[in-house]
Amino acid sequence: MSGQIVEVPLFLARFDLSLHCQSLSRCWYQILASSEKSNLLEPHSSLVRATDLLCLVDGGDLEVQLQLLLSEGDQLSGVRCLLCGHESQGQFQLNAWRETVSETKLLSVLLLPTEHNDTEKDDELLKKSYELILGAAGEGIYGVDAQGLATFANKASTRILGWEANEILGTPAHDIHHHTHADGRPYPKEDCPIYAALKDGEVHRVDNEVFWRNDGTSVPVEYISTPIVNQGIIEGAVIVFRDISERKSYERQREKDFQEIKHLKEELELERDYLRDEIKVIANFAEIIGESKSLKHALSQVEAVASTSSSVLVLGESGVGKEMIARAIHNKSQRCDAPLVKVNCASIPKELFESEFFGHVKGSFTGAHRDRVGRLQLANKGTLFLDEVGEIPLDLQSKLLRALQEQEFERVGDENTVRVDVRIIAATNKDLLEEVKAGRFREDLYYRLSVFPISVPPLRERLKDITLLAQHFLTISCQELGREPMRLTATQGNILSRHDWPGNVRELKNVVERAVILSRGQKLRLDLAMPDNPYAVEEIARENHSADDEFLTDAQCREFEKNNLIKVLNLTNWKISGSDGAANLLGLKPSTLTYRMQQFGIKK
Repeated sequence: MSGQIVEVPLFLARFDLSLHCQSLSRCWYQILASSEKSNLLEPHSSLVRATDLLCLVDGGDLEVQLQLLLSEGDQLSGVRCLLCGHESQGQFQLNAWRETVSETKLLSVLLLPTEHNDTEKDDELLKKSYELILGAAGEGIYGVDAQGLATFANKASTRILGWEANEILGTPAHDIHHHTHADGRPYPKEDCPIYAALKDGEVHRVDNEVFWRNDGTSVPVEYISTPIVNQGIIEGAVIVFRDISERKSYERQREKDFQEIKHLKEELELERDYLRDEIKVIANFAEIIGESKSLKHALSQVEAVASTSSSVLVLGESGVGKEMIARAIHNKSQRCDAPLVKVNCASIPKELFESEFFGHVKGSFTGAHRDRVGRLQLANKGTLFLDEVGEIPLDLQSKLLRALQEQEFERVGDENTVRVDVRIIAATNKDLLEEVKAGRFREDLYYRLSVFPISVPPLRERLKDITLLAQHFLTISCQELGREPMRLTATQGNILSRHDWPGNVRELKNVVERAVILSRGQKLRLDLAMPDNPYAVEEIARENHSADDEFLTDAQCREFEKNNLIKVLNLTNWKISGSDGAANLLGLKPSTLTYRMQQFGIKK
């Protein structure tokens, strides 16, 4: 802006924040053109400071007042001054204010003559000067007198609010612009910050209200109400306001983005919690172990139904591994990359059933301190596993049935419908048909869930798998408890195979882990883990007694070693290396085991 000539018929100058001149009006230039400072209009004119152009008659040091204005004040008005080196031009009234031009903060200074013979001409110049200044402002500006009646309005106020200046002059400004809150509530005049400036003489700043347009609509604004004080008397106020619709739009979008991020964060937190709860299950049942015909039949059914989207009902006694079957179906399906969400229907209180399945919004009931995503929504695009589905209360089964059939629901306290794409796998240890006949389970829900039933055999029907499972659990328990690796003896395998296992695989795992805890050294104390099993105590005692009293010849030792190698190889399905291989169970290197097999002539 250096060297720019502003077409204003009065002395107007703009200075930067260090008080260097940036532009001058033509009147000022006409005086200075013939002086030694005629180079003011050159590009380097910004080197001239405000104090080179002005000198104060009263009011103290000029630079101090202007710096104070830049740092704290809003405006200076009515300060008498002279032009430096041109005192013959007479006295002027200095008015200064801060403004922003093309994103540059400037200090504008306007000089008005205090003595002029032609009063009408002086008034006309003054009026035109103010009109030009007000018209050039980008913010809306209007003024009120001490009674709150509008005295002027600039072009920006008309552009923003639609009211022409002649329509509002002399009328109560509050009744025109500020009569009502954004929500439609009346805005009393006595509560208006604009009118407060007429009472207390203070500057009032507001950053979140609305002004009303002439078409009855509102526009969000921020404004400053500055009192006009003359010799200690408040004569009115100037209101400078800005349309903040764009800022509000950004704020709404930001809030929408924030809510979406919050929603995703809650979903991730829930998924994290579910995964934490199931880490132990995944670690202990990383694969389904067994070679029995009954288990292979169940797994063939898993293979058949996994690639479809049909609902599956997994049946079996408690502890047989129904959840592992559900996981196998999910992992072999096209939904394997989406979550498998588990719901233990037996553990959900009746009053929290809807919230657990469908979610809720904040404040929908006592204790709903934040929004919550339900299990159905969390399982979207994935699989929902309903464990112990027979425990769902009868009066709540209809709500679940509707959600499963329609694949849509409403959160508790929310009117919006949520659509999902979820596959259902249910599991129960109850005879659901008997429950239907007894009136404790809805028939339509039963048929909705049992499109493809799979029965998981109990452990007592999987005698061939007991030793394999026990050795698997033994290896894992030793690792988790920091014990040296142990192995099952043939006697211990016989003991486990003769047990009835009413708790099935879960009971077997618990017995093995308990035996590891009670053992010292590398000998597994299965007798201590099964004190109520007299056969276990008797067999272990006989095994220990035989070990103390009998001895074997060299040929017997070699024959025993050969038979022992064959047993271990059969136990591991002739797998030599790996954590579940024969070499690891025997405590040998795979190369050593291979060498001994060659010595004994052992072949698969």
